[in-house]
Amino acid sequence: MNIIVTGASRGIGYELVKLFAASAGNKVIAVARNAEKLEALKKDCAALQLPAEVIAIPSDLGNAGQLSALSEQIRSHVDSVDVLINNAGAIVNKPFPELTAADFEYVYKVNVFAVAALIQKVIPVMNAGQRSHIVNISSMGGFQGSAKFAGLSAYSSSKAALACLTECLAEEFRDSNIAFNCLALGAAQTEMLSEAFPGYKAPVSAVQMAQFIADFALKAHHFMNGKIIPLSMSTP
Repeated sequence: MNIIVTGASRGIGYELVKLFAASAGNKVIAVARNAEKLEALKKDCAALQLPAEVIAIPSDLGNAGQLSALSEQIRSHVDSVDVLINNAGAIVNKPFPELTAADFEYVYKVNVFAVAALIQKVIPVMNAGQRSHIVNISSMGGFQGSAKFAGLSAYSSSKAALACLTECLAEEFRDSNIAFNCLALGAAQTEMLSEAFPGYKAPVSAVQMAQFIADFALKAHHFMNGKIIPLSMSTP
């Protein structure tokens, strides 16, 4: 199985790659901006003697030129893609009156525009022989009716846009062999959580969250399409 994971240099993405790499026969394409951390991930997988091939591709998804190059690199390594997990994300924690147009542009570029562009480039090589799955990683902050937090207006609204995009694509491609689903994650102990809520201790580890996401990515598309699933220990 050929699997792409973005945001693979840390946190949940890092753990997802290791989980998928544990299955022989998989090819796991790990995408992130930080080349050094991607190499550390490959060494980690090798040290654990994980049998799958891990392909590290450094790429800034917010850069249109690098995104086009990423598409060509993916095609050079695999003929088709079975699972795409859009896990990469950007956050700005700043009071709304202080947010600039550049802040909004930065967050939306990574969390929405880059995801849409990558999906456009990957869809032509999604596995037509069997049902494939695109999983978008959103946030409880972008889940309608959930508690919202001061300082995260740009981030949470971008994640709400990603959830809606998922529903739109599921409808547009419902006659294809591709399923689109979205997981709205609650708190997991990651570097991004620490950036948003310094000092907060999450009830779920990055490993535990990655385990759920990996299982969801491999199985859920046989049962659902166009769903926004809240994944949180608390109620909205």
